[in-house]
Amino acid sequence: MTSFDTSPQLNVWRALLALAVVFVMLATTGWTALRNHRSTPPLQASLSAWEHGSIAGHRLPAADSSPARLARFFASLTGQQRGTLAVRYPLAVGNMNGAPVELRYRANRIALDEARKVERKRMHDSGLTPDGQREAGRRMHRFEAMMQADRHILAFDPEGSGRAAEVFGDLTKAERISVVVPGVDTNLLTFQRTSRKYSAPVGMAESLYAAERTASPSTRTAVIAWADYTAPDGLGIDSATAMRAASGAVRLNALVRGLPGASPVSLFCHSYGSVLCGVAARSLPARVADIAVAGSPGMRVENASQLRTSAQVWAMRDADDWVQDVPYLEVGGLGHGEDPVSAVFGARVLSAREAKGHGGYFEPGTDSIANFAEIGVGAYESVRCADNAEACRAGLSDTASAGRA
Repeated sequence: MTSFDTSPQLNVWRALLALAVVFVMLATTGWTALRNHRSTPPLQASLSAWEHGSIAGHRLPAADSSPARLARFFASLTGQQRGTLAVRYPLAVGNMNGAPVELRYRANRIALDEARKVERKRMHDSGLTPDGQREAGRRMHRFEAMMQADRHILAFDPEGSGRAAEVFGDLTKAERISVVVPGVDTNLLTFQRTSRKYSAPVGMAESLYAAERTASPSTRTAVIAWADYTAPDGLGIDSATAMRAASGAVRLNALVRGLPGASPVSLFCHSYGSVLCGVAARSLPARVADIAVAGSPGMRVENASQLRTSAQVWAMRDADDWVQDVPYLEVGGLGHGEDPVSAVFGARVLSAREAKGHGGYFEPGTDSIANFAEIGVGAYESVRCADNAEACRAGLSDTASAGRA
């Protein structure tokens, strides 16, 4: 009898899957190269202009300098000089970790206006198909909505399907910061939804921010809807491997290291977002206090200790989430490892009562969003464990910032 690991059939499947991955990578790389030869992406063009720019007769620092160095640079400028840089290089400044938060908001509003004008022209471009013109219209309206005065866009890139991040609350004064990391099919057009509102990044973050304010009115919190990575498109090869997670992990790490202040940070990672958080875990700074995953297909490890993080690791899954039926293993780079809610994984398993399906964890009124909020404000003793147990609270006490009004 042939073992699973040495089965000829399995080796054939491994070879075929490897070839499929190579084909997809080559095809995607080729298409991207062809597309980029046609025009320089807007963000890259802005960064290139920054690289050759100056202010008050002085060269600008490298855009990829450490957040601390960039913060010192911006602090050395007058308000007028900072504003000038936002106008000259809106996408560069708007995506620059280390730039003042309010300046990034201002720069991204300018960048959104420029992108809106581009899409408005594309709506009437005879070179586009009717579907292409309609998509241009959808993008234009999305950019208009993101430009509203009450919105705080921390990151924006219109290239391709696009990336964005939005802040709820005062990021510079927050005592606790939460970051929502979404999963597959996340792009600029799905960043916010009217239907299934709480399955989209903006709705997730809005719901969490409201729940945190209810959980601890005296705690100053901020929540970031972080869709600033290129997520897999659907349930294909990209969602079954860690390629997108690995590149996203670098960006998540840069975000956290560039956040103002030293307040604790909690990550709330949904679906494929939990794969990203698992890959990022070992490199995240110590200010990350919590990594909470929901509807996870795995975190690229076999147990929580392999994440090599000092953060508390939390996990939840509702009873009718289809993700429970995925194979919790990793073979030849396919799959994401052990089930985070399993006993062997070793996470603190939370109740997700009242949550429905794979996209219902951030719905108001569910145990899942209530638990996320308690974690977000540091009220560990108030979380509800799965199966009415107490194991998920073992050895924990509330943090100093988890006040109650």
